[in-house]
Amino acid sequence: MVDQPESGPKSTPPPVPIPDLEPDEEIEEDEDDEDFDEEEEEELETLTPEARMRMERTNMDSLFKRLSTERVPVRVHDVIIKGNTKTKDSVIEAEVEALFRDATSFQQLLRAAGVANARLRGLDIFESVNITLDAGPPELPGTANVVIEVSEVKNPLTGDFGVYSKPEARSWSLEGSLKLKNLFGYGDLWDGSVSYGWGQTSEVSTGVSLPRFKGISTPLSARISLLSQDWLKFSSYKEQALGLSLGLLSSGNHDLSYNLSWRMLKDPSQMSSHTVRRQLGHSLLSALKYTFKIDRRDSPMRPTRGHAFVSTTQIGGLFPDIRSLRFIRQEVDLRYAIPLGFYRAALNLGLSGGVILPWGSGSMNTSSYLPERFFMGGNSSPVCSLRGPTSVLGFKARGMGPAEPRRSVKDNATDGNADYPGVDHIGGDLALTAFADLSFDLPLKVFRDAGIHGHVFACTGSLNKITEKAYKEFSMQKFRDSFRSSAGVGIIVPTKLFRMEVNYCYILKQQEHDQGKTGVQFSFASPL
Repeated sequence: MVDQPESGPKSTPPPVPIPDLEPDEEIEEDEDDEDFDEEEEEELETLTPEARMRMERTNMDSLFKRLSTERVPVRVHDVIIKGNTKTKDSVIEAEVEALFRDATSFQQLLRAAGVANARLRGLDIFESVNITLDAGPPELPGTANVVIEVSEVKNPLTGDFGVYSKPEARSWSLEGSLKLKNLFGYGDLWDGSVSYGWGQTSEVSTGVSLPRFKGISTPLSARISLLSQDWLKFSSYKEQALGLSLGLLSSGNHDLSYNLSWRMLKDPSQMSSHTVRRQLGHSLLSALKYTFKIDRRDSPMRPTRGHAFVSTTQIGGLFPDIRSLRFIRQEVDLRYAIPLGFYRAALNLGLSGGVILPWGSGSMNTSSYLPERFFMGGNSSPVCSLRGPTSVLGFKARGMGPAEPRRSVKDNATDGNADYPGVDHIGGDLALTAFADLSFDLPLKVFRDAGIHGHVFACTGSLNKITEKAYKEFSMQKFRDSFRSSAGVGIIVPTKLFRMEVNYCYILKQQEHDQGKTGVQFSFASPL
């Protein structure tokens, strides 16, 4: 019998069943086996305990070698589930049944057991998962039984709380969440979360998610949220949205969801630019979103080898209403990490692109929806982020790209002169960013042990408008001139509570209304 621990299958192999033989061969081999067993017993009786232990170790090494070099055929006879007092058997079976059914050798069965262990632990409703591979019934040679023993969580209610900083926006957020696990025994997860950001974003949401079970071949989820965002400082509008999100498909690399939300844009300052004023009021977002993701990097926080690819397609305007927003939005992220072989040094290269276009009659003559456009800037790490073309270090949040002057307000105290009201950053329809980041260990051992490391980086980004007939004036020369860029060095300090990044950024190129600044910048983020 072979026990499998929580982290994966042990290397100790189970008894390998012998395939059926012809009758004559069975008689001859039975006689040979009996003679061999008698001789072996006589030898064992004459051996000392130390010699007997060495012989057993040699036999075990021989078995290990056979299992690693030869294909040992085996098939699963039965899957036995133990320890689930509340969780339905169908929930566990749906996660592992296909894995064990497709295994045709002991090596494949061992790998399937490891994947099954990870899947069951990923449900987040078990404290421990043990998988045992046992021999099948004697009358069915070449078979094995899989015994799954789980331990359900003792306290189904958990909570989380944190305070996070966004130095680029000079704001803080207070976030808390509660999660109730496996309420009805179907692996269901119920959660509620609250996020309050001083001066920018607040959100209240609740949702439920279900794993695959019985006739449902994919996990399902639903979420209701109330969102409030304050973009007065950057774009002269506030946004409020009441929305419903449904997860329709989540399988392997694929994710499909439907979003329905009622949105309202308003300008309490009454100083917004012409583009912003035209989009104030109510609107309905009804969109289908599909994401394809492959991430084969060795770490999402500090990748030293591997690659990642994410493609996100969103189609809006599926609801038959005149206020329904009609658009197609496409994003692509590509990351590649190259190990250099010294001081854990690695070169990370990244490219992100995106485009948003209205659809329907005369679509290219209309403007894209303001909150769905691309905005650039902020200090979020482009190495860790796979959220489209948004991050260019050294620039403030929404601090680069197309901008329009705000409405002037006359001041009677200054003889009717108007103070300069500033500009609204209105985002773009076509976005492209790229970066190169060289990370490396610091020479002191105390830093290496703590995971503190340094990096040198360079970033560039372009943001352009192509709707409302702007594509007619678009050219390669204008596209090249639209790029902004920065470079710098920094130190990254990972902890259990947050990830801190201290960078010195030098602005290489910016345009008139961009908000880039050379100097030291801080960034805090929750670790993954």
